[in-house]
Amino acid sequence: MKPVKQARPANTPRAASRKKADGRRIQVRRSGVHGKGVFALQPIEPGETLIEYVGEVISWDEALDRHPHDPTQPDHTFYFQLDDGKQVIDALYGGNAARWINHACDPNCEADETEGRVFIKALRPIEPGEELFYDYRLSIDERLTPALKKRFECRCGADNCRGTLLLTKRAASGSSRRS
Repeated sequence: MKPVKQARPANTPRAASRKKADGRRIQVRRSGVHGKGVFALQPIEPGETLIEYVGEVISWDEALDRHPHDPTQPDHTFYFQLDDGKQVIDALYGGNAARWINHACDPNCEADETEGRVFIKALRPIEPGEELFYDYRLSIDERLTPALKKRFECRCGADNCRGTLLLTKRAASGSSRRS
């Protein structure tokens, strides 16, 4: 019987050099915070643009007609509201890895909209293996009750965690993002 050749673990120096050689800076994989997440493969400097949040740009009316993407998870979408408040990017259609970036109340990235395009940029140095986060600042046209905040519970674990992905009065110093 022939011995079985063991696969080399992905975190070996050889694997790390291959990742750098192919130019990829980020990777989607399982997250300890929620479902899938996006992780740095290389060091990232503050201000670097990591990825554009892409997908089909649609009106809010069409987004509401499509909602929910998954009836078993009606509060989970890949919608990103644009600053005009009239359109959203639906990353379920034509989206990329950016749709898997999770929320955190103390994020290491931010979403920056320029001329209707949304770019995810680093706020601080990010080390290889670190998960990427930005503050979703979700907005909902309902009264923010404890039950509603619980439906959109935050799991980031930050010292300054507001306990919800929703934009609260305390965090309202800016526009909303993900919807």
